[in-house]
Amino acid sequence: MLLGLLTLLAGIGQRTIWAPSETFTASAPADAAAAPLTVIDQKLRTLHGGTVKINVQGDGNFMLASGRPDDVSAWVGKTAHNTITGVSEDEKSLQVDHADGEATAPNPAGADLWVSNENASGELEYTWTPPADGDWSLLLASDGTKPAPATVSMTFPNDTSTPWAVPLMVLGSLLILGGIVLALLSARRKNGEGDGNSGFARRARARKAQGQAPSSSSSKVTMLAAGVAAAVLAGSGTAAQAASPSPQPAGNASSPAKEAAGTPVLLDAQFRRILEQVSSATDAGDAAKDAAKLADRVAGPELEIRTQNYKIRSQVGSYEPRMPVRSTKLLTTVVTSGRDWPRSVLAVTQGEGNVVPQILTLVQQSPRENYKLMETTPLQPGTTFPNISRGGTQNLAAADKSGLLYSGEEAMSGLADRLTSADSPFKDKLVEGDSSPYIADTLSYQAEVVKAGENGNFSFTHKVVPESTVVFRTSDGGALVLGRINFGFEGTPKAAGDKLSIGDDAAALAGGKETTTGMVLNFAESMAIYVPPAGSTDPMKLVAATRGLVGASFK
Repeated sequence: MLLGLLTLLAGIGQRTIWAPSETFTASAPADAAAAPLTVIDQKLRTLHGGTVKINVQGDGNFMLASGRPDDVSAWVGKTAHNTITGVSEDEKSLQVDHADGEATAPNPAGADLWVSNENASGELEYTWTPPADGDWSLLLASDGTKPAPATVSMTFPNDTSTPWAVPLMVLGSLLILGGIVLALLSARRKNGEGDGNSGFARRARARKAQGQAPSSSSSKVTMLAAGVAAAVLAGSGTAAQAASPSPQPAGNASSPAKEAAGTPVLLDAQFRRILEQVSSATDAGDAAKDAAKLADRVAGPELEIRTQNYKIRSQVGSYEPRMPVRSTKLLTTVVTSGRDWPRSVLAVTQGEGNVVPQILTLVQQSPRENYKLMETTPLQPGTTFPNISRGGTQNLAAADKSGLLYSGEEAMSGLADRLTSADSPFKDKLVEGDSSPYIADTLSYQAEVVKAGENGNFSFTHKVVPESTVVFRTSDGGALVLGRINFGFEGTPKAAGDKLSIGDDAAALAGGKETTTGMVLNFAESMAIYVPPAGSTDPMKLVAATRGLVGASFK
């Protein structure tokens, strides 16, 4: 009974006074080298299972951002940094590796690569939860020039399993019960021996004299208790063995970019945040007719077109403004799963002021740059936007024809030729809807100008800007090709003294309305073409198109 009581108390103690703590906290060593950036490796989030909590203390303002491991690594680049990679064996210290490099970096706060960005002053308590499936690392920094906060601690879930607690309690209870039974049997035996006429006592003495083991219920109880105890101990040993993680074979470590392959470069919430910032920037620029307000979020053809649009509108009140950029109503998004830069994504929106849905092409040139609006291309009336997987699709090089009827390069060149010549060989290979005659209207306009030009000779060119071409694989194996075409319109007087006139919009850029030497007008055409998959008999289709005047001058 005493042995059982001690065993029972040992089992209870493992669940109470000797129970392990539910968590343990490890801190960064105080002598870690200073660096402007600190990376917290994604392995720590799942090191012990469960939720990890992080405490950061520092002087002044700092930030903690979450991003894909390859994105975090790309943003850090060649900057000196510390990486928290693990926990010491005694679970008291964080393991920190230092990498030398450039002494400063741009301020990482608000970068488009981050899915989340926590700003703090003095102290931050952070619960590390993944924003989506896959691996996620953290980046800690002040402003890129000052050292990142050095006082970092992480609290992990602890292994609170006590595999011996229940077996010990069961075994202790059985031993106590066995002790009670033995005590009762012992008392009964003594009573039996006191009675001289007891047959039981005589038989017991006879067996003892003959050297035989007594056959009593007490021995059966003892054997039963021992058997149960052995079974309990055997079961507990198996349970303990099952609870212990078996060693895993060491595999070859994959690069972060390889591990992230196939995942979209932007999550929906991330995309919406970026789109809202782009929309706010264009709204501010449009309202003030100030291109400087666009610089942070608009570039390429769209910046050029809007800049010239503002200049014209400042002098010609009736000139039509560029279609507004809206973050809502967001009809669909197209996000690449490619991990290289530049990265291109699309949004199709139709908010206030958008008569038809508008394709917004956003490009991130490098990890430390934000996405910028490169083109706005309204869908042609009656046209359907092709189906593209929202879970991340493939970007193709402009010259890549794999699985396609035409490469992106060929498609844009075919459209340029189609817009230039009514007899283009692409006449039947690239078509448009009856209710969206952009190509037909362009050819008609050019023919009418030539016919009506009594005093001048006119010519037209449409030339692809190769670096602007972006290709996305569609769900049916085809592709959506987007890019810019430069539309040139030149006029020369037929005879000396003949005058050529231009409209008020062009005059605002050229500095006059008439010329006797000749004129040049330049338009930027933003286009989108659907290319069928290889083997299809269908023609390419013009999905979206628009143009904007970007230049006017006299010869």
